[in-house]
Amino acid sequence: MMKTNTARGGLLAAALAAAWLTACGGDDNNGNGNSTSPPASQTPRLQLSISATEDMPGSFGDVGAYEKVSGTIAGEVDPHDARNTVIQDLQLAPVNARGMVEYRADFVLLKPKDMAKAGGVLRYDAPNRGNILTLPNLDANPSDAVYFERGYVMLYSAWQGDVPKSTPQRLTVSVPVARNPDGSSITGTYRTELVPTAAVPAMTLPGGVFNGTMIPYEPASLDNTQPGYSLTRRVNETDARELVPASDWKFATCDADHAFPGTPSATSVCLQGGFDPSHLYELVYVAKDPKVMGVGLAALRDTVSFFRSHTADSDGVANPLAGHIRYTIGQGTSQSGNAMKTFLHLGFNESLDGGKVFDGLYAHVAARQTNINTRFAVPGGGGGLRTDHTAFGQTAPRGLAADYVDDVSGRQGGVMKRCTATQTCPKFFLGLSGTEFWQLQGSPVLTDANGLRDIAQPDNARIYYYASTQHGGAGGVSSISYAPTRTVYPAGTVVHFNETFRALFIALEDWVVRGVEPPASQVPRLVDRTLVRPEQLQFPAMQGLSWTSGGTTTAIPAFNYLARYNGFSLLDFGPQFIAQDESGIATELPPKTAGRDYAILVPQVDPTTGLTRAGIHAVEAQAPLGTSIEFNYVAQPGIVDLANLTGSFIPFHQTRAQRLAAGDGRPSLEELYGDQQGYVDAVTRAADRLVAQRFLLQRDADVEIARARATVVLP
Repeated sequence: MMKTNTARGGLLAAALAAAWLTACGGDDNNGNGNSTSPPASQTPRLQLSISATEDMPGSFGDVGAYEKVSGTIAGEVDPHDARNTVIQDLQLAPVNARGMVEYRADFVLLKPKDMAKAGGVLRYDAPNRGNILTLPNLDANPSDAVYFERGYVMLYSAWQGDVPKSTPQRLTVSVPVARNPDGSSITGTYRTELVPTAAVPAMTLPGGVFNGTMIPYEPASLDNTQPGYSLTRRVNETDARELVPASDWKFATCDADHAFPGTPSATSVCLQGGFDPSHLYELVYVAKDPKVMGVGLAALRDTVSFFRSHTADSDGVANPLAGHIRYTIGQGTSQSGNAMKTFLHLGFNESLDGGKVFDGLYAHVAARQTNINTRFAVPGGGGGLRTDHTAFGQTAPRGLAADYVDDVSGRQGGVMKRCTATQTCPKFFLGLSGTEFWQLQGSPVLTDANGLRDIAQPDNARIYYYASTQHGGAGGVSSISYAPTRTVYPAGTVVHFNETFRALFIALEDWVVRGVEPPASQVPRLVDRTLVRPEQLQFPAMQGLSWTSGGTTTAIPAFNYLARYNGFSLLDFGPQFIAQDESGIATELPPKTAGRDYAILVPQVDPTTGLTRAGIHAVEAQAPLGTSIEFNYVAQPGIVDLANLTGSFIPFHQTRAQRLAAGDGRPSLEELYGDQQGYVDAVTRAADRLVAQRFLLQRDADVEIARARATVVLP
């Protein structure tokens, strides 16, 4: 929940496997109620289908030209293979004549046209809600060419089973729907939060800040007067829920021309008088037909394994990468980075032949895990404005080590417990922006659950904190926007991590391929007081400033630190929910709190500049033009929350006289740099340091220095 400075604010053991089956409501047959069907004994089939091959523009060093290959993988999952028993409701999924559960996943490959020139590395980037976030854009980011120059094969393959094929670019995977043994629909309690940003008569399911375009779970009945159906509203997440009478809302569509009660619909909610953007609405209903969403993780495992090591598919169709891949490195950003941690935690980095799927993994701006393996799973959820404070994705361990102990819940075992047991752990990078501390409860990966001591990380892991940054990267003064009705301070951070990520990914490749140790973890710590309780932050005075955009100058209010952050309570989703694995069946929705909270700590700031002290300091943090703050506040009166995954930027005054007259406690640009050349020199020194530390590529350092020369900040 949101806190304020007033305090308001490896294989699984047989016994656990049996417990999973019990929680699934299933048995050990084929999931169709036919206990006489024999277990699957064949090797799961995998079929490759290539739908398009297109030349890519450009030529890249000795590697030459690239091409884009698109297609699908149609595969099978053996429900009797011990590597798959962790998948929720797999025993209730329909099977084919071979006793196998089927899936079909879209993929895109970017590969050298001449695979003899490939560098031997397959890089898998997990789509985020079906979207490819990291498709190299060489016009906007010429430095992305480094991956092609090194001969990478880039793979994007779907893993999330509720993504609609709304655009050709979106990657989808079809996963089965679980059924009762007699073939009837499975039903169960489901919850979603509806967060309107404007006054609207109706809202579509599944709801949530990030899930609006996903395929929803339909209600078992449109009769909202039945037990288990409710709509409530409240202004702030911690406020008491106010019940909306069933007579005032319906499962229906409606608009200005078609008034309440509207037209019945299983994918929309119509509210008499409309949804008010000053309120947060919570909908609970009995849903039907849960997808066996965890099959997407098995599909990912088997797709990457195929491209890595197989010569041909089950029908003899040639693998276009056959014989040319020696190493695999996976990466996910934000929601998909959380998914990669879940992939590892649930044991999917063990391939069907017992080897590793990924030699290296990079979970980027990924503090949690992903809700992909519960009944009625919704993998697309994420921390956002006024929502998701008690959502799935939070109960699985934050700690990485196999022997991690959670002193709040009493549970044992971290993200790497299963891969340690099977000797399939990858070399692992975790990247954290400031948002992961303030809004996404990131600090428990660094300390014990009570926040009393720093914890050691596994030898195969590094954690990198991108100092003074926000979740979405961005960067540069031009990326800052200011709408005083939405956020209290200008939104965004000038400090960003884009170039840092690129350099670190190359460092991960060097570790995986050449055995070159990467830079040590760069994180705030309790021991040196760079990781502290939110109330211990010491910001300098920041006031008397203004922001100009589009010819309009708007005064920025004096900075007022309110110590708001997203808290982290121990949640109880009911007895059939397997909290340690973020699996099972949630019967308690909304969840109950157990009366115990995890400690949330945040990076301490420099009392002179307001920038954070620990972590990797990008050029914009070492030669700053203002204070990039890792959070922002909602400006709408009455709403007590942090702005959605967004930081703040408050520029420095240009001269000492200006900042003294305003009462600003931070140094001016004049005091920091003297003149324009002094600023360029500071940027150059910072870039050179980062290159030497392996946190910046030389090609990106050259761009930073050129940008400083072109950016006039002082006479």
